[in-house]
Amino acid sequence: AHLLISIGIITRDSLTRQQTFILSGKWTLSNANASVSLAAEVPGCVHTALQKQGYIQDLYFRFNDLSYRWIAYDNWTYSTIFTASAELRAKEKVLLIFDGVDTVSSIWLNGVEVGSTDNMFRRYDFSVGDSLKDGENELEVRFESPVLYASQRYKAHSAYRVPPECPPEVQKGECHVNFIRKEQRSFSWDWGPSFPTMGLWKEARLVAFDDLHLSQLSSVPLYDANSSQWGVQVDLILDARQATPALIVLSVPELHSQQSFQTRFLPGKTKTTFTLNIKASSSVRLWWPNGHGDQPSYRLAVTGFLDGIVAFKTQSKVYFRTVELIQDPVFGSPGLSFYFRINGKSIFLKGSNWIPAHSFQDQVAPAVLWNLLQSAVDANMNVLRVWGGGVYEQDLFYGICDELGIMVWQDFMFACAMYPTERDFIETVREEIVQQVQRLKSHPSIIVWSGNNENEAALATDWFHIPASQKPLYLKDYVTLYVDNIKRIVEEEDRTRPFLVSSPTNGAESEQEGWVASNPYDPLYGDTHFYSYLPDCWDWRTFPRARFVSEYGFQSWPSFSTLRPVSVKEDWSYSSRFTSHRQHHENGNQQMLQQAALHFTLPDSSDPIQRYTDTLYITQVVMQAQCVKAQTEFYRRSRTELIDGEGLTMGALYWQLNDIWQAPSWASIEFGGKWKMLHYFAHDFFAAVLPVAFEDKGALHIYAVSDLSRDTALAAVVTVHSWADLDSVCTLKSDRRVVPAGSAVAIFQQPVSALLTGCGRCTRFSCLITFHLEDGNGQQGPTNHHFFSKPKEAQGLQRPNITAKVHEDETGYHVTLHAAAAAPFVWLDVGDIPGRFSSNGFLMVSRNRTVTFHAWLPTSVAELAQSLSVRSLRDVY
Repeated sequence: AHLLISIGIITRDSLTRQQTFILSGKWTLSNANASVSLAAEVPGCVHTALQKQGYIQDLYFRFNDLSYRWIAYDNWTYSTIFTASAELRAKEKVLLIFDGVDTVSSIWLNGVEVGSTDNMFRRYDFSVGDSLKDGENELEVRFESPVLYASQRYKAHSAYRVPPECPPEVQKGECHVNFIRKEQRSFSWDWGPSFPTMGLWKEARLVAFDDLHLSQLSSVPLYDANSSQWGVQVDLILDARQATPALIVLSVPELHSQQSFQTRFLPGKTKTTFTLNIKASSSVRLWWPNGHGDQPSYRLAVTGFLDGIVAFKTQSKVYFRTVELIQDPVFGSPGLSFYFRINGKSIFLKGSNWIPAHSFQDQVAPAVLWNLLQSAVDANMNVLRVWGGGVYEQDLFYGICDELGIMVWQDFMFACAMYPTERDFIETVREEIVQQVQRLKSHPSIIVWSGNNENEAALATDWFHIPASQKPLYLKDYVTLYVDNIKRIVEEEDRTRPFLVSSPTNGAESEQEGWVASNPYDPLYGDTHFYSYLPDCWDWRTFPRARFVSEYGFQSWPSFSTLRPVSVKEDWSYSSRFTSHRQHHENGNQQMLQQAALHFTLPDSSDPIQRYTDTLYITQVVMQAQCVKAQTEFYRRSRTELIDGEGLTMGALYWQLNDIWQAPSWASIEFGGKWKMLHYFAHDFFAAVLPVAFEDKGALHIYAVSDLSRDTALAAVVTVHSWADLDSVCTLKSDRRVVPAGSAVAIFQQPVSALLTGCGRCTRFSCLITFHLEDGNGQQGPTNHHFFSKPKEAQGLQRPNITAKVHEDETGYHVTLHAAAAAPFVWLDVGDIPGRFSSNGFLMVSRNRTVTFHAWLPTSVAELAQSLSVRSLRDVY
């Protein structure tokens, strides 16, 4: 039965012998001097409550991140009045539970302080049975300014500095975020605004019981290679009022497996672990990453009996898969390998890095997560790294990753900083780590834990100019936090996954060097991060031939349709104050144009808005899509190659997948879900079968890259085109060659001069090539392209005068294009109509081409036709 009382919901369950009173819903919010008082939703935060009630404008509009800085400097109180029934109050124990409090607060019930919080990433339980009364009860959560709290903690830490004190000025952020256990990027980052939030960002409730309360159920698969038998390790975290004997029954019905366990729960909150052995005769279906198999789940049922009566009954999904991180000596190289094996199969990790989808977590709706994660899968990704400056994502995020086969590299929430190691800081971190591992370890998608983002590198390469005499002190703090505490806790809670202390790291080699390697970016070990904006980013020689690359990328601006709602006409210039304000990376806007100028003639329209939108387009082409394409293809073709000890690359995760607001960034998906050109390119460069071309010492090389589980015989088909007309000049085809499963093989090689001479009228400046792979059944994988000169030097390139017609059939919406000349980087844009094209940003070397538009919301031919614009490289100058 469900009974609504005041703003709460009581649920009664005769099986559980407990009551739950939901406290989420309408609360009252007021600031320190009560000059502002308004209704506020829980879950939620102060900023979104103020905007929803009309006290402030859209927080993302123009310069409002600066205009509303005052919000984070005030103290705020959430309050509610609720009625607790006599039945609830009569229970032996009543817990007030907050799943997420952001961040520093004191909790008051009927004028009595019942607890306090200091960590956004923890769940808090407070015993409040003695504080409840008949009739109305008043609950207050009094928040302290996170900015002022962090500053106070910083000032109290006077023995030595804990850098960095403040973010770079270009980020327009707040200081000392490393002193508060809060979303680190909320004080600003180089791709996002400073909005230090406060609020109850997850559910709040009362739970009342007489005997015990099941707080957390976790499960992980266990595999015994010797007996080839599976098991399920089940952890029950229970809060028992007193020592309680119990019978626990675990079952996975589909696998005909069930076991019973007699146990005794101790008073208080404890963890009890059981192992259910899966019946040997059962055929267990394994969970596989996207592109390598299916993602089947099974139902795990858990029932607890007290004195023969059901005390609790619950169920969850359980998946079966193994994960190994292989760091073995490499024959012919002084380093170690670094790659992941899932279910015994070596997997090349293809994907990106995930940042928070919004500055305000209450605005991250399920549809947002589904859209972004489905977009990752649609681009042939199999992994995302949940970066350590954001949040441990909500349960739904990991559930979707489980369902879609997206592996997760999970950072703990420490990034780009040193951290204090006072006792209270360590204690709250320890509880944070325990809770998050217990919450998340049931998800098969998570394949590795990582202690922090870039902190080993920051210490090793002296980001913060620490005097040599003081470095041992910081090394000691580093080991205390990440090794003695976080690593130890993770390995106690979850022995089924690897743990890395940092990213980037030299992995096992870093451990040998005392956890901080002399060069954590060493390409012979571990994973690396690589950024370089000034050299020609189309040149593969500028990239590290590393074992695994977990961050790399280039910036671009989002589309005009994404920027328009948060700007006004005077902002629509690349030299505007708005354009400068939104750029949080030093010299970022200039770097994009400098890189573009290496290859392209820059936009020169006399119409200022046209020149602005053309410039947005150019940043997406050159500084991002083509640069990340070149780098990713280099990593993919290096998977089975060892040159001077370097190579055997087994992971490419570009920075970054998604955006947190409407601004220039490294993201391939704009805020709101629109695909940038990079994301369309990722669909191709992450394809299971991929042809890659590059030049070396005057020769053209083409590799066949395969993620397939089988050997396949492939030939390269090379078509030479002239920039001047749409008729191909000639076509070459290599012999078929066996490409082993999971490998990259050189399949075509010819001197460029001979190739062009053999086609008669071609030079480096007048011709280009397209190429693809074929087996006995036809084309395998996407068609790729290679330019022999910079597009700005191309001879014969002319405006293609592309026309477009939108039509609809039973399969959906389609756009048929007609071009009068070769057209590189053809870009279709339908403004703010939600959806994506089947292909975009492509090279058009045919007179006609049809692409499909996948609409995410209902639309029409008329609406699409009215909104559609088509642009290609030669149209912008």
